[in-house]
Amino acid sequence: MPVLYVVATPIGNLEDISLRALRILREVALIAAEDTRKTRRLLARHGISTPTTSYFEHNKLTKLNYIMGCLQQADVALVSDAGMPGVADPGYELINAACQREIKVVPVPGPSAIITALAVSGLPGDRFTYLGFLPRKTRARQQALEALAREPGTLVILEAPHRLRETLADSLLILGDRELAVCRELTKVHEEIFRGTISQALNHFTGPRGEFTLVIAGMKAKQKPAGTAEVGQRLREMYRSCMTAREAVALLAEETGLSRKELYRTWLKFNETVTTANNSGGNTERR
Repeated sequence: MPVLYVVATPIGNLEDISLRALRILREVALIAAEDTRKTRRLLARHGISTPTTSYFEHNKLTKLNYIMGCLQQADVALVSDAGMPGVADPGYELINAACQREIKVVPVPGPSAIITALAVSGLPGDRFTYLGFLPRKTRARQQALEALAREPGTLVILEAPHRLRETLADSLLILGDRELAVCRELTKVHEEIFRGTISQALNHFTGPRGEFTLVIAGMKAKQKPAGTAEVGQRLREMYRSCMTAREAVALLAEETGLSRKELYRTWLKFNETVTTANNSGGNTERR
């Protein structure tokens, strides 16, 4: 009976492919590829002439029946541009359809940006949460981070260069200044692994370029704001970012276990400070 092979491909360096993956790509009748141009470069590098067909985000439903029809006759390999298909890449629908029709699905494991970044981050890898790409809109992105602010396991996030600084800024606001590793262009010529704190990463990546994987430390007990000054500073950061009183107080109460009433009183002090500055013609922190 025909088989759907789910084949991992290099995340950068074309030499990072297994002998088994090369054999499978030679033997199957068809390769369903996220980008046939990139896949053909990989195939040409290794002298493979197997036919390819495109299977990407915007045609994955219209192409599904065609590929499933091919699977009725012969083996098919599914590949993405980099890494493992179905993990932050197209492939889920095809894999699910094959499972539903009781077609054998065989994994051919290999490179993964997620695991690679986690392994070299210097942060605990025994428990982690993979968030993929965070939402593009600021509030939705902050809410996604808020949902995992108390997670003790390491967080792994993928990000595009034009949104890296926004994600770092929101992470600093919501999670605090945690340790992290920012992995750029993994296994490629310009590979860079930055280790430090979120604020240090913001200072370092002023004009980000390339593909990024962020590995952020989970919450530790000592990271919970405990002193009055630290709590006040966190509220001040939230105030400056234009969070509402309800949002800020609810988030910090959840983080620290402190009384919402007391946190709200502290929040009101910021309003009083701004009002006084306005009346005196001084600068304000928030307009």
